[in-house]
Amino acid sequence: MRKSLLTVLMAAAIAFFVSGCSTMHMGWTAVTGQHKLDDGAMKAYDDMFTNVVEYGDPARAMMKEFKVAEDVSGDDVKESITALVEEYNMRLTGYVKMFTKEDAKPNEVKEARIYSLCSLYIAKVFLNHSRYFGGFMPCRIMYIQYGNGDAYLITMDLTLAIHGGYPLPPKMLELATKVDQAMTEIPQRAANGDF
Repeated sequence: MRKSLLTVLMAAAIAFFVSGCSTMHMGWTAVTGQHKLDDGAMKAYDDMFTNVVEYGDPARAMMKEFKVAEDVSGDDVKESITALVEEYNMRLTGYVKMFTKEDAKPNEVKEARIYSLCSLYIAKVFLNHSRYFGGFMPCRIMYIQYGNGDAYLITMDLTLAIHGGYPLPPKMLELATKVDQAMTEIPQRAANGDF
């Protein structure tokens, strides 16, 4: 009995030490490397981590969501997004109606659509800076409607892509801010059926 209790205590201590070391390492890295990072980096990571802890969903922590007005249909959203992209100097590079399930239960996805948007000039600038920005391209807006009629537009929160590393050069920061504005305002407006 005493030996098994000692084994459990040792395992708990090792687990605490290992997880504590990881936490200490993250803190140390943040403190010692913070001077190199964009001024908004620490807040961006803190906001994301706080969201993950609250909801347990890392995907949710990296997205923006806009509730679609009850009187706005999926087809209305499509017309709206198609009309708005030019206003923001973006191009609709793809559209896919993933599926429609007429007999969906209230909390089940009834309809899903994906819109792909891009500014080809801005894409080229960012790819020349780092090919890894290609993982964010093209920007996407997802339309999700549930069986109960609730619908949402979801798009990636670009805060970490813009502020999560070393400061972007001024011109790139200006371009990234324009894309972030477009990818916030287009779904926000389309959720209300604006043109």
